[in-house]
Amino acid sequence: MLLAHAASEPDRTFLVYEPAPGQLAEITWAQMADRARRTAGALDRLGVHPGEAFNVHLTNCPEFYDLWFGAAMLGATIVPSNPLSTAGELAYLISHARCRLSVTQPDLLGTVTEAASGKIAVLSASQDWVRPDDSPPAAREPGPADVLGVLYTSGTTSRPKGVLITHAAYLYVGDVVAEHLRLRPDDRNLIVLPLFHGNAQYYSTMSAVVTGASIALSPRFTASRWAEQARVMGATVASLFAAPMRMILAQQPSEHDAAHRLRAAMFAQNLSSAQLAEFEQRFNVPLIQLYGMTETVVPPTMNPLYGERRGMSIGRPVTAARLRIVDQRGNDVIAGEPGELLVHGEPGRTMMAGYLHDSAATSQAVRDGWLHTGDTVQADADGYLYFVDRRKDLIKRAGENVASSEVERVLNEHPAVFESAVIGIPDPMRDEAIHAVVVLRGGATATPAELIAFCRDRLARFKVPDSVEIASSLPRTSVGKIQKHLLRPSGTADPVRHAPTPQGDPRR
Repeated sequence: MLLAHAASEPDRTFLVYEPAPGQLAEITWAQMADRARRTAGALDRLGVHPGEAFNVHLTNCPEFYDLWFGAAMLGATIVPSNPLSTAGELAYLISHARCRLSVTQPDLLGTVTEAASGKIAVLSASQDWVRPDDSPPAAREPGPADVLGVLYTSGTTSRPKGVLITHAAYLYVGDVVAEHLRLRPDDRNLIVLPLFHGNAQYYSTMSAVVTGASIALSPRFTASRWAEQARVMGATVASLFAAPMRMILAQQPSEHDAAHRLRAAMFAQNLSSAQLAEFEQRFNVPLIQLYGMTETVVPPTMNPLYGERRGMSIGRPVTAARLRIVDQRGNDVIAGEPGELLVHGEPGRTMMAGYLHDSAATSQAVRDGWLHTGDTVQADADGYLYFVDRRKDLIKRAGENVASSEVERVLNEHPAVFESAVIGIPDPMRDEAIHAVVVLRGGATATPAELIAFCRDRLARFKVPDSVEIASSLPRTSVGKIQKHLLRPSGTADPVRHAPTPQGDPRR
């Protein structure tokens, strides 16, 4: 697709970005193809061969696309990672994915170097490691079933799982989203969400690639500049999470809030009906809620672009989607009854190919062509679906998935901690806050602030508990399982006692 657009309309804009605040630069389709070719050649020269993986540890920048599309040409695989990751978290991804090298940026070089431990080469995107005469080798072209990306997602286990995304799946999600949004070559997708994340790759980038549309790339999300960036960079379509949208609404209104060309904004996760109405009215843009997972690749449900949009719904099945809502015995439920959402697809073509080095988890997730999402939804009589709850023990904090078991594993490493339970509690700005209930060892002492600091040294900032409660015991079932639902607020009483926010809290 990249080479086709570069050949047919070489001078059309592919990417608009901000090299510095207030400055704009452009990359054409032909320039993007040339950058990708040279990057593929440089990767090959440095020992990354077809079928092999390398780590991309970057914030939003054009070099991310150089490496992603360069990997596509080479037949290699990118393993993008969260720039907020600690050295320990990154070391696991690099080792698990068997990365040949890592490419990062100057301010993250220390973390990546520590994570690499001298076992692989670490390159800085600011260095001239890509030469003008670099070109990809004359090797076989990648096939549709070849894996182009390994996207790590926090699951319910203590370690993230690597989701395998093929060339075919990337192209398929681009086609589905572009069709749903009626995307045209003169459209421009605004990307403020991180490129290492599936949302920016699947919905925004790939829909532009298959259409020949362009991308407006922000180096980072800035609530106070979101509408301004849409206007200045000429965006027509955007994608957001609910938490950033609340942050945008928290800014002072401006007469320029609606001075843009946006005709639609996709979003995921829950907003209140009042917030939905305020956002649409203030920014004069229709909101299209969708549902998706890294594993589904394609969003199986989206609200209609035309016709009735039900803002509190996650939408209706997209074109060609096959969905089921089942009870605990696997039987289909009737409209109005909650059940687990199952998504049908062809692994490696219309959904993930599986989990890297984890056939057991793959077999558990995909059975007879049905991906078991672990999420509870219900449908109304008109076929609109509504998210009810998640079965998987995940906390959604400001658009990031946090596995409670991962936080528990770190807390339990503290010498004073006997056991812990981590839950998500409602947060008006970030969807959920992370709350830990901790039982100390007999005779041991530790304060909530000490435990939060312990986690801060071992976890990415967005995974650190917002509050810690010291308890004498945890509620359990007759077979010893912790009953987390009894730790959550219910009714008018709030059993969760928040520890004071420590000075220097990472949320600031």
